Order: sequence, then C-alpha cells, then structure tokens
Amino acid sequence: ISKAVIPAAGLGTRFLPATKATPKEMLPVVDKPAIQYVVEEAVAAGLGDVLMVTGRNKRPLEDHFDRNYELESALQKKGDADRLAKVQESSDLAMIHYVRQGDPKGLGHAVLCAAPHVGHEPFAVLLGDDLIDPRDPLLQRMIDVQEQYGGSVIALMEVAPEQIHLYGCASVAPTGEGDVVKVTGLVEKPDAADAPSNYAIIGRYVLDPRIFDILRKTEPGRGGEIQITDALQQLAADEKVGGPVHGVVFKGRRYDTGDRGDYLRAIVRLACEREDLGPDFRTWLRSYAAEELEE
Repeated sequence: ISKAVIPAAGLGTRFLPATKATPKEMLPVVDKPAIQYVVEEAVAAGLGDVLMVTGRNKRPLEDHFDRNYELESALQKKGDADRLAKVQESSDLAMIHYVRQGDPKGLGHAVLCAAPHVGHEPFAVLLGDDLIDPRDPLLQRMIDVQEQYGGSVIALMEVAPEQIHLYGCASVAPTGEGDVVKVTGLVEKPDAADAPSNYAIIGRYVLDPRIFDILRKTEPGRGGEIQITDALQQLAADEKVGGPVHGVVFKGRRYDTGDRGDYLRAIVRLACEREDLGPDFRTWLRSYAAEELEE
C-alpha cells in the first residue's frame, strides 16, 4: 500500500462565510491548515503518493503544497530560517497529484474519481474533517490489519447512542484481537432506534481496489449521493465480491474539524499541547475560565 486518496471537493457550507472564497481544508488549526495535518498523517504511515480529489475554487490547496519562490527568497534574505523551513515543509512532504470531481455526487463518487490513479492496488482514504493525533497511529494499524486479513478496513469509534445518527454505523462481530472486529453490515446515518450498534465510522479507510467496480454500480443513497458506506455494505455482505471488511476500533485522540464547535475545541487542545504556545495559552485559559465561572 503506497497511495493515499484525500477527498477535498466539499463546499464547506457549515463554515460560511469563511469558506465562500477559502476552501474549508485551508482553514488553520492553530497555524497550519487542516489539510496539511492529513497529508502528514499519510506520509507518516509510509504513503508518499497522495491524490487529492478537488473541485472548483480549490486552487489554494495546490498553491499551499507548491513552492513559493518569492516568499522563500524574501525569508532567506531576512535570514528567517525557522519560517523558511515551515514554508518549504509543505512542498516537500509528498508527491501530490490532483483530480477534479466535477459534480458533487458524494464521497463514493469522489473515491471513484481516484480509480485511474490507484489502479489495482489497495489504497487509503483520509477525510480532512477528522484529524488523528500523530501519537496515536491509527492509519498504520489499519494498514497492518489489511495486510493480515485482506479486503478492506474501516476506522470505528464508539459514540453515544444519541450521536450515531451523525455517522455511518457498523454491525460487528469479535475477532481474536481486541481492537479489530469483523464488519457484518453497514448503514449510513441511521436513527438511534434503528442503529445496529454504537460503532461509528470515522474518516479513515483502507480499501480493496475492487470497491471501484461496486461504486460504478452503486445508486445514490442517503442525501441523493453515492455513499461509500453503501458500497462497503455490499463487500461486507458477500466476501466473494471483494474480500472481507474489518474495523479497527480507535480509542485515541481525534479532532473533528468539520463542526464549528469541535473545530474550536481542536484548536484549543492542540494549542495547549504546543511547547511554544501551551504555557502562556493555558495560563490565559485558566484565567478566562475562572472569570466566566465567577459571572
């Protein structure tokens, strides 16, 4: 497994008006755009070939991972080696390719757009709304599980029953490994009463390339979009189609940047943990919280 696919064609309507002219993937989490965290995660797992599935008004993504010679030259003349290194870091991360989705037909369609680039190899899919703390190497564990069992692997997380309607949901059976389950069925954003479990799908997948054949035949589902969950359900229901589906149950640190409230909480958490920002920021945060409690 050497290739990662990052769907980045969404309109980011939950963050309007900020995303009217700026891709949501470029919104900063502290001082680095969210999309860079995702690319860094792929590279850390050994996936140096990255395909971004983009759409209209996503040119800033390409610019961010390209060289900026004027800015680099200005920083070099100032002798600002630290900032120069930060600017160059994004352009040296990986071999990044781009393809446009065209019509926004859902995550399943976005993944299908990657078929010519991926070919016949298993590949990873990373959604930009979910940031996984680098101290909890989820993607590497998923790759290990895929190499062990074959087929496809999805990331799962236990959520409160009242939240399951926000996610794809999996019915599972245990395996001999504590953090690995066999996926027996999948449903996209079920009502709490109809959910087969409280195991929610989060934004990491390692997929068998035969998923493309299924996606080509998958009809639009919930929301009128082609859902990757519906395609994976077919794989889970019949292993002969494309191998089994397993899930890695993640209990580490995850930052959801797709929701405004969680986006703010992610910034606070990451800022508190930074050596350069954390001490002063935590002091201010305690003071602010104390003042709010007094009121």
